[in-house]
Amino acid sequence: MLPESIKNYIKLHIENKNNNKSNNIPVSWKIFDEKELEYMIESIFDCHWTEGKWNELFEKKLAYFLWVKNVITTNSWSSANLLAFTTLTAKELGDKQIKPWDEVITVAAWFPTTINPIIQCWCTPVFVDVDLETYEVNIDELKKALSEKTKAIMLAHTLWNTFNLKEITKICKENNLWLIEDTCDALWAKYDWQFAWTFWDIATLSFYPAHHITMWEWWALITNNSLLAKIIRSYRDWGRDCWCKTWQDNSCNNRYNWKLWNLPQWFDHKYTYSRIWYNLKVTDMQAALWVAQLEKLGWFISKRNENFDYLKSKFIENWFEKYFILPKETENSEPSWFGFVLSIKEWLIFSREDLLKYLNEYKIWTRLLFAWNFLKQPAFIDYVKEYKVIWDLKNTNYIMNNTFWLWVFPWLDKDKLDYIILKINDYINSKY
Repeated sequence: MLPESIKNYIKLHIENKNNNKSNNIPVSWKIFDEKELEYMIESIFDCHWTEGKWNELFEKKLAYFLWVKNVITTNSWSSANLLAFTTLTAKELGDKQIKPWDEVITVAAWFPTTINPIIQCWCTPVFVDVDLETYEVNIDELKKALSEKTKAIMLAHTLWNTFNLKEITKICKENNLWLIEDTCDALWAKYDWQFAWTFWDIATLSFYPAHHITMWEWWALITNNSLLAKIIRSYRDWGRDCWCKTWQDNSCNNRYNWKLWNLPQWFDHKYTYSRIWYNLKVTDMQAALWVAQLEKLGWFISKRNENFDYLKSKFIENWFEKYFILPKETENSEPSWFGFVLSIKEWLIFSREDLLKYLNEYKIWTRLLFAWNFLKQPAFIDYVKEYKVIWDLKNTNYIMNNTFWLWVFPWLDKDKLDYIILKINDYINSKY
């Protein structure tokens, strides 16, 4: 337990920070109180610092919270998705092992982190279009993308929503495909009354500061497949063959009795490496932060949904549907709203960039819908030569030029949301 003097100092610091909030409407805001700082300081006083008891507590709590068997933490979104995809290239998977030049279906209308692992594992990304309003993959085009070389589908739930999990899981089962589900923005989203992440082979979750809860840059992978969980941990921990946790030794009671590959008899299994990989673990202080954040998650989710519903009602009330394509949930889904996405209609006399500059002048910060279209990005043009495109990505290109999103994070109250509506209304009136 922390001394009362430290607790009092933390409380004073939090009060000062909360009283000094800017009048800006930022892109995100970390919401925390004394509990987060107390837990993190306790983890520092433990003097373990790398992955330890707080991380173990986090993995157990999150597994219970999400109703899954295995939670594996890692240090970033990029690491999580790269671990997820690389795991499916492991030789233990036999005929289902993904190999170079196998095809993987994804969308160009998303963030590089979901696409890069396919490229870095020497596979061929096959890009399909998305639907407007939901901004999720177009199922008809996905079906046309299937071929004898297809081995997996790797998709993200865009900003809040879920893609059509019923159809996609059916396609995966019928064609013996892996499904990697990037749920970075969709914590607690449901489809057909079932949590989104329970449909997959591997799913990834984000705890980046802008997301539903924060853990600095932390991510987690989740799976109900014990073999996949073991492979993920091996890749995450330098490619080590041993499955002991960081602070464990000899959990198999056979540490010095192995004879593996070309190593000498009785070589220490804790220092046996069966994969070429890296250390992508987290720190215990990050885990301590999350344990405190979990206690607030229910309110975070309900407040985001409340803010989304309020914004949408005001857009309809002010007849903004004349100017914008409003967001829409996938049929049979229950989103966990992360943002309020808008696409400007084609015939308008103002552009997205002009509107965004106007909003920024009034300290209302916005974001584009990530890298859309990723095929137009310089990194893709310079380095990716092997890929396929299904049809013309018409909606993807439309989104690249006309779409942006606003924030619904819990710090926003109705006064701030009304201010957003007021400034958009002022802008439209100045144009018409």
